[in-house]
Amino acid sequence: MKLFGPLYDRCRQLAAHRHAPWYLGFTSAIESIFFPVPPDVMLAPMALARPRAWWRYALLTTLTSVLGGVVGYLLGYFAIEAVMPWIERAGHADTYSEVQGLFDRYGVWIMFVAAFTPIPFKVFTVAGGAAAMPLLPFVVACLVGRGIRFFLVAGVAAWGGPRVEPVFRRYIEIVGWIMAVVILGAVVWLNMRS
Repeated sequence: MKLFGPLYDRCRQLAAHRHAPWYLGFTSAIESIFFPVPPDVMLAPMALARPRAWWRYALLTTLTSVLGGVVGYLLGYFAIEAVMPWIERAGHADTYSEVQGLFDRYGVWIMFVAAFTPIPFKVFTVAGGAAAMPLLPFVVACLVGRGIRFFLVAGVAAWGGPRVEPVFRRYIEIVGWIMAVVILGAVVWLNMRS
C-alpha cells in the first residue's frame, strides 16, 4: 500500500505554491492542537524547493507550532472538561493519562522531549495546560524542542538539496512505514507500562 509517496508528492506540489508559507504556518499551528499530520512533511519539501529560504521556513514552522501549542495549553488549562471527549474520541485518553504522570515526574523536560520527537505533541500541549505547568517554562521548552527539530529537518533538506531529493523520494515509503511502526510501538509500550 503506497501511502507516503503520494502524500510526499502532494506536499511537494504545495511547497511550490505561492501561498506555501501560509499553508506551512497554518499546518504547524493546528498540528499542535489537533491535526494528525506533522508539519515536517511540508517543511522538508519546501526547504528542498527553495534551499536559500530553509531557515525562514524553519523559523516560521517553529513559531507557529509554539503558538498552536499555547492554544493547546490554554485549552487544557481552562477547558479540559470540554476537550476530554475529543481526546477520548481521538483514542488518546490512555496516552493523556500517561502524559499526566510524566509531567508529575519530569516537569519541563517532558515538554522538551515531546516538542522534539515525533510523538503526538498535541496531547502534551493540552496536558501541560491541564497540569497547570507554568506558562513561561512551557513556552521555552516548546521553542527549544521544536526549534531544534524543525531547523534540523529544514537544514538537512536544504543541505541535501535537489541531488538528494530523488533518493529521498525513492525511500519515502520505507522511511514513512518505519516511522509509523516506531510511533505505534511507542504507543503500545506506553500503554503496556500503564
